[in-house]
Amino acid sequence: MAMQTVSRKKPLAVMMSARANVFYLQYAKVCQDGDRVVYWVNDDGTGKAFNIPDKNTAFVMLGKGTSITDAAARKLAESGVLVGFCGNGGSPLFSTVSHVFLEPHSEYRPTEYMQRWVKLWFDESARFAAAKIILIERIGITKNFWVSLHGIEIPLQMEERFKSRIETASNTTELLTSEAEWAKGVYATLARKYKISDFTRQEGKGSVASNSDAVNGMIDHGNYIAYGYAATVLTTLGISYALPLLHGKTRRGALVFDVADLIKDAVVLPMAFKFAAKGESDQEFRYALIDLCWEQRILDLLFETIKKLVP
Repeated sequence: MAMQTVSRKKPLAVMMSARANVFYLQYAKVCQDGDRVVYWVNDDGTGKAFNIPDKNTAFVMLGKGTSITDAAARKLAESGVLVGFCGNGGSPLFSTVSHVFLEPHSEYRPTEYMQRWVKLWFDESARFAAAKIILIERIGITKNFWVSLHGIEIPLQMEERFKSRIETASNTTELLTSEAEWAKGVYATLARKYKISDFTRQEGKGSVASNSDAVNGMIDHGNYIAYGYAATVLTTLGISYALPLLHGKTRRGALVFDVADLIKDAVVLPMAFKFAAKGESDQEFRYALIDLCWEQRILDLLFETIKKLVP
C-alpha cells in the first residue's frame, strides 16, 4: 500500500483587529515547546505548561520575575505579537527598543498608513485638525461606553464646554489645557458616582491604604493595558510612535499615548473606580478589563478611528 503524504499547513494568524488574547504574566518562563509558545509558572521549566495561542494574541506583558527565550520571542514576532516588559501589575513598562513595546520585526510591514500619516504630520494645519478630531472622537467613545456599560451620563455642561473649547482652540497648548480640564471633570464625575470622596489622581501611587489609593493603582495598571492596545494598532498599521498629535514631540512613544487616550476615559477609568469601590483586587480588575476590551472590540474601534484620520 502506498504511503499517503499528509500536508501540514501552518495555522493562519487571526486578523489583528479580531484577536482575543492579551497576557500579563508574573514569575513565569515563556518558551517554545514544539510549535507552541507556552509559559511555566515555575521558571525552572517544571510543572504544568500553559499555552499562549500566538496566532490569536495581540500583546504579552511580562511582569516581575518573568523571562522569555529567544525561540519564544522569535515565534511571537512571527505572529505579530508585541511583547512588553513591565513592573508589578503591568506598570511601568520597561522597553529600551521602542520605549513602549518590543515590536515584531518585519520587512513587509505596510507602508501606506505611515506615508499618509507623515504627509499629515508635516502639514501643521492638517495635524492640528487631526488633533481636534481625535479629541472629539474621545468624547463620543466615552459618552457611548459610559451610558451603555455603566449607566453613567456625562454632565452636559462639561461635554459642551470641552467641545466648544476644542472648536475655538488656535494651538495645541490650548487643546491640552482644555483636555486637562476635561480629565478633572471625568475624575470628579466618577468619584461622585462611586462615592470615593477623597480621590486625587496620583500616578505611581504605591500605597493601598484607601479606596482612592486603590483607584490610582488600578488606573496605572489599566493605562498600560490601553497602551498595549494602542501600540498593537500602530505597529500593525506601520505608523511610528514618534509622530504624535497632542503629546510632546520629544517623547518617542507619544502617539501611543494619544491613541490610548481614546479608550482610557471610556473603559479604564470607570472600571477602576467601580472595582476599587467594591474592594476587588488589581488582578480581578485586569482580568475584567481585558475581557471587556475583547467584548467591546476595542482593537476594531481603534483601527477604524486611526484609519479615519488618514483616509
